[in-house]
Parts: sequence; C-alpha cells; structure tokens
Amino acid sequence: MSEESYRYRHERKQAEKAKQKQERRNKSKKKASLLKKVIIACFLLAVVSVGIGTAALAKMMKETPKLDPSKLVVPLSTKFYDKDGNFLYEYGKERRTEITYSQVPKMLEEAFIATEDTRFYEHHGVDIKGTARAILENLTGHFGSQGGSTITQQVIKNSFLTPEKTIKRKVQEWDLAYQLEKKYSKQQILMMYLNKIYLGDGAYGVAAAAKTYYGVDSDHLKQLTLPEIAMLAGLPQSPSNYDPTIPGNREEATNRRNVVLSAMNKQGYITKKQMNEAKKVPVTAGLLPKRKNQGMPYEAFLDAVVKEVEGKLKNVDITSDGLSIYTTLDTKAQDYADKMMNTNTIISYPNDRFQGAFVFLDTKTGEVRAIGSGRNDYKASFKGNNFAIDISRQPGSSFKPIFDYGPAIENLKWSTAHQINDQPTTYTTGQQISNWDHQYHGNLSIRKALQWSYNIPALLTLRDVGMTKAQNFAEKLGIAFKDNTVYESYAIGSNTVNPLEMAGAYSAFGNNGIYNTPHFVQKVVFPDGKVVNFNPKPEIAMQDYTAYLVTDMLRTVVKSGTGTTANIPGLDVAGKTGTTNFDDKTIAKYGYPSNATNDSWMVGYTPQYTMAVWTGYAKNGPGNYMMGDTTKVSQLMFKNMMQAFGTDRSSFKQPNDVFRENNELYIKGGEYVPPPVPQKTNNKKQKDEKKKENKHKHEGPKPKHGPKPNHGPKPKHGPKHKDNKGKH
Repeated sequence: MSEESYRYRHERKQAEKAKQKQERRNKSKKKASLLKKVIIACFLLAVVSVGIGTAALAKMMKETPKLDPSKLVVPLSTKFYDKDGNFLYEYGKERRTEITYSQVPKMLEEAFIATEDTRFYEHHGVDIKGTARAILENLTGHFGSQGGSTITQQVIKNSFLTPEKTIKRKVQEWDLAYQLEKKYSKQQILMMYLNKIYLGDGAYGVAAAAKTYYGVDSDHLKQLTLPEIAMLAGLPQSPSNYDPTIPGNREEATNRRNVVLSAMNKQGYITKKQMNEAKKVPVTAGLLPKRKNQGMPYEAFLDAVVKEVEGKLKNVDITSDGLSIYTTLDTKAQDYADKMMNTNTIISYPNDRFQGAFVFLDTKTGEVRAIGSGRNDYKASFKGNNFAIDISRQPGSSFKPIFDYGPAIENLKWSTAHQINDQPTTYTTGQQISNWDHQYHGNLSIRKALQWSYNIPALLTLRDVGMTKAQNFAEKLGIAFKDNTVYESYAIGSNTVNPLEMAGAYSAFGNNGIYNTPHFVQKVVFPDGKVVNFNPKPEIAMQDYTAYLVTDMLRTVVKSGTGTTANIPGLDVAGKTGTTNFDDKTIAKYGYPSNATNDSWMVGYTPQYTMAVWTGYAKNGPGNYMMGDTTKVSQLMFKNMMQAFGTDRSSFKQPNDVFRENNELYIKGGEYVPPPVPQKTNNKKQKDEKKKENKHKHEGPKPKHGPKPNHGPKPKHGPKHKDNKGKH
C-alpha cells in the first residue's frame, strides 16, 4: 500500500471517529431536553397499565407545588457557649450544623453518592434507568416498593412533599426535581441533602452526625476514617436500625456499613484492599457513648440569654436561625449558685416556700456570671418566671444610695460628714415618717445615717437635692420608674425593682462611676459569619468622687452597721441592706406579727464582683413572713457567693479630688465640715450609748404599738406593692 493511500485511509478513519463522537455529544444534549418527555412517556405506560387516563396525569402535573426557595432553607439549631467560649448546649427544632461543600471530605461525598445515587453527576434530577426499573417493579407489586429516588428527588421529598407513596406524589416529585436541577448546581443540591438528612440520635445533617457519633466537629470532618464515613453513609436508609450506639443494632449496623464499602469499591472510589481493611474494623470503633436525653443545663441563665437576644435582635428565631451565642456565664459560679439555692448544704433555709433571687456580675464590665432565679428548681422553657430578672419588689433602704445620698454628693458635693438633723418629720402630705427604732437622733452625719439606715435623714437628703435630680441620677444607673413618675417615699425604697437592676446600679459605685448595662451575652455570630457585639457602651453615670464617697460609707455599713453579717475578711466589701414591712390589712388577714418583714435585700460589691440578693416569699399567705435571723439570709447568700469566688484582694482607689480628714471624706472644692469639738462625758453615759448602739445593729423589730418599722408611711398617691399593698 502506497504512503498516500495509507494516509487517506487513516484520515478517513479519524473523520469517522470524530463524527461518531459528535453524534454522541448531540445525543447527550438531546437527552436533557427530552428528559421530561421520556419521563412522561414512561409514566404514561404505567398509567395506562393501571387504568388512569392522560387527563389525570395532566392534573397531577398542574397541581405540583411551586419551587419555593424558602422551603429549601435548612433550619439550624442555636448553640450556646460560656464566657470562655466552651460549648454549653444546642437548642432548636432540629440539632443541626450547616456546612459548605468545601468542608466535605471527598471520600464522604463519594460514600453517599455510591450508596444513594451513583449517577448523581450525570442525570438531570431523575435517573431514567433507575426510574424505569422502579416502574417495572412497581407494576408487578405495590406502588412505592421500589423508589429509584435520586439525591435531588430526596431533597424535593423532604422539602416540599408529603411522605405518602402515591402516583400523584411521584409525578410531582419528578417535576420539581427537574426544576431544581435547572435552578441550582449539583454541589448546591448535594449540600441541601447532606445538611438536611436525618441520621439518627437527634442528629440532622452529616456535621451533626459526625459530632454526635464520633465527636468530630464541622471544621475537622477530614479526621473521619473510612469505616466511620461508611457508617454515616449507611444511616439514611434506616437511622434507628443502623445506629451502632445501640448494642442490639451492632450486627445490622456492621452489615450496612459493609454494603457501603462494597458500593464504594464497585464505583472505583476505594481499592479492594481499602475495602477489606475497613471491613475488619469493629463498627463500634471511635464511637462516643450514646447521648442521654439530658435537659437544658443552666436553664434559667439561658432563658435570660434568649430574652436579651430576642430583645436586641428583631425577627430572629432561636429554634432555626443557627445562631452561635457567646454568653457571660461562669459555669463554676452558676453550679455553686444552684447548689446554694436548691439545697440546705450551704445555707439553712426556714422552709421550702422561702424564696430568694440574686444576680452576680462583674463589677467592671456588667457581665452577669451567675444568677439565682428562685429556689426549688427553676423550669424556664425559655419563657419562665425568672425571679432574678422578672420579679418586682420594693428595695427598702438599699435604694438610699441610689436615690438620696448618691445624688446629694453628686450635685451638692456633700462630704460624708455632712450633718442632717434627724427630728420629727412628715411627708408633704402630712403623713408621719419614722425611723426603724422609733427614735430621733438629732444632728448626725450622712455616714452614720446610712450606717444605721435611718429613714428621716434619707428623706431630708432627698428634699435637699430635689426629686428631679434624684430621678436623673437613678435613671443613669439603669433604674426605670413606672409612668416616669417618682414619689417622696422612694427615698426609703417604696418603688419596685429586680435584682438585675440593683446589681447594675451598685456596680457603677464600684466602677468609679462608670455604668455598664448588666448583660448575659457577649456576642452573637450568624451562620454567614456576621457578628453582633452585645457588650454595652460604658456610660459615665456620676463623678468618680461620688462613687468613692458612697463606696466608703457603704464600707462602714458592712463593717459596723446593719450589714455586718455580710462582711468578708480580706475583701474590700461595700454594701447596703434593705427591708420592707407589711401593711395593716395584710397583717390582720394572715395573722402576721406586727414586726414581720416582707422583703429583705443585701446589695453590695467588691472591686471584682457585684451582687444583689432578694429574699422573701413569692406570695402572701399563712406563715409567709420573715422575722429575726431569717431577714439575714440575704446577707449570708451574699457572703457565701463572694467568699467562694472573690479572688481580687485589692481595694477601691481613692480619687485625687478626694481627701480624708478625721475618718471622713471631702471633695476638693466641696463643702467642708469642721470636726466636732470633743465634749466631756462621764464613762457611764458612754457605756449606755455603746449598749444602745450594739442593740440596734439591724433594722429590725418594732414594738407592738406605734408607727410601722423600716420606712414609715408613704404618701397617699405613691405606688403600692402589687402583693401586699403595703405602706412604706
């Protein structure tokens, strides 16, 4: 054969091959466009066989639901973390972590494709061969015994259609699968599937399953071994039967995993050697113990977290938006708080009805570290009655630094030696106000008035500073007043507050006058990476000299005044007690002693922590009152918590514009009160005065006759306590 002839034959042969190749390409293109017609034609054959007409088929197609993109969105659970970023709890309709295609190991992708849909990257939503086989098999039996569903069809089935196995549902599934393939890429559809499927033990999606079964988080899925991957890929067919954490399932789980390994080998994804070695590995290898159905930990705290998030971020759904919420929680502090509240091992409570609530927060940042939400096991379910943030009770004398003495020092630059004449006094309405000891003490310093919690000096201080300035001062500390109205009786705490508000207000005194809104959340991270910072902007609520003078007076309260039970050696503690009484009607109705106490508070702080404690009874009823040492339980709660976690032994620092003389503090440029001239007194009189002082180191009981203890009557038009309508 000549060279020219050989060349001709060779070129002709090459041309024929090129022609055949082009024909195959054209055929592939026509395949997609004819897909819908082929499906309908195949199905028409089945329809005719079962006696259903073309009109019925057309009606089924017409009633196909719309391809609504919103239904393809995967509902994601919310994850909570503590102050150090440690995982706490996952909450949502479904426990799920969404991942992207780039996070999926290639072997994991291949395992699911080999098991669920070998021609996933070739078909256009419906595998014609698989569907034809399913039709033939179903014609010989019950419809639905052979599904032939692709991954795309499973996405449609889980997102748009009911699980019923009918001809109508199958037709609509085909139609929607075809639409889905036209609108989304293969990778997008694969991720819709891998993020949505249920894989047992409460885990939705491969990321949640990897975490549940093997402790592998979404950022480290490449750590999964081949046997582990094969086990996960085998679960969708029957998660409950193939769950290897259940001892009775081990044999079936092993067989199912091996089926997946064989399929992967058949498709060329793994070698025969890899398959055999993987089959030798026990199905239990690497498994975590089966999760126990534990309730939500730190339920009351997380309840407060959710309320804060929903209050700041509108239109968020905690159950499905996939938020990562980083809280301010100190788990050790909260564990101790729960033990103190719900057992008698730390504090002996008078009875099971006795209630308490507190907020324990960081003095410098306002971050809440722990709360006492009420005794005897709190059950919130994300909307419960959380005493720490929801109660509304009268603070009594613990409100005096906020509404009386703080405003006076801030606006009038009083010294701690400022003199007040404690004498018979009435409200502007003409009603009498009395001290708890029913005595008048003449001229005394505001330090001593606060130390012994006398009421008359507090009211006189409020009058000197003015109601408007007092209200402005308190509002800068986060105190809200109903209807934006204040009354004279607020001088002795007849308004209502909760522990969160009181802790926030007092923390500013311990933070050089800087107020940080108390908060339970550090930040919220959305699934797309968007971060919302919850740390509040620090606000100057008062001058540093005001904060320090109030702090120094409150030191005296704790060291030698009404709050000595809360004193902690080695810590620089400042604080104030507060109690309230019942009105005559309540006393008569329930037979309470005339000197019974309704509310008992202890609010205080160190340079490290601030704590506001309320104790009392949730409702009035027989025996629901406090007397004697019971009123000091709030101080004991404060002391125990501070002792357990107070590690900062530093002291509050005196500002440069403050100086001390004769153990009293003065503001440079403010008032100066000369020290009193020493007067000669006989020893007997000194001893009598000392006995009297020691006798009244509390705000406690009054005699059966005479004015009410603690506060005295409030004006007629002031607010009343919602439970006891008491006069304070």
